[in-house]
Amino acid sequence: MIKNEKVIENRVLDPGAGIFKLVLRGQTAKTARPGQFVHLKVSSTMDPFLRRPISIAGINRQLGEITLFYRVVGRGTSELTRVKENQTLNLIGPLGNGFTVPRQGKLLLLAGGIGIFPLFSLIEALDTSKVKVKLLWGAENRQFLEAAGLKTLLEKNLDYEVSTLDGSMGHKGLITDLLEYYLQAFNNPSEKESSILAWSAAACGPKAMLQAVTTICRQEGLPIEVSLEERMACGVGACLGCVCTVREASGSLVRKRVCKDGPVFDGGEVVWDEES
Repeated sequence: MIKNEKVIENRVLDPGAGIFKLVLRGQTAKTARPGQFVHLKVSSTMDPFLRRPISIAGINRQLGEITLFYRVVGRGTSELTRVKENQTLNLIGPLGNGFTVPRQGKLLLLAGGIGIFPLFSLIEALDTSKVKVKLLWGAENRQFLEAAGLKTLLEKNLDYEVSTLDGSMGHKGLITDLLEYYLQAFNNPSEKESSILAWSAAACGPKAMLQAVTTICRQEGLPIEVSLEERMACGVGACLGCVCTVREASGSLVRKRVCKDGPVFDGGEVVWDEES
């Protein structure tokens, strides 16, 4: 599972947003699935010591390549920007349990900010399927949307709607506002797609956003999978440093490892408020 992979590309997409695209060629692409991640050693030294988990955004089995997107937020990701083409990166992966890839029906994708990146691989996996896909994506502003892959969505002719906090593109406000507005169609008998039974949802973004969209979806009877983000040390479930609480069907509460049992969970089973 530990391997070295060749860096095909590592370039900045938008300096202002601090978003980079990293393409690696090796063995990971053979078994990677949407929603999984890799644990990268970001420098050739032991400093920084901990690896960095990054979600897999694209899988090209023919070329043996995976695509990752990352945003510079600290020392680890800053070190990663210094990696050059044709160098090798040490990684562990693919890790974790990914999204369910439906074969039929309709899938509502919900992305908050850089939470769009893990969903790219799911969109890619459904590219040639008969599944109807609708994406709702909330972000800071138009600049961020364009930096983080809006062009990719346009090229795929994906059915999508966006919201921005400053109103520079799409709906002004939070993705939760956009979701509630969109779900109103399910309660409108005149809509051809009024039946919610054919739909399921998948979401990735900040924890508060995931909790909010899960609450809304559950109120409408819409099953939802969520990809959780936690700080990780080992990445393989040994250190128990990235646990979350899940309520099982029996009602009992259990601790799950985000890196090993997740990062994708049934949103309805996650205990969002640890005191509840």
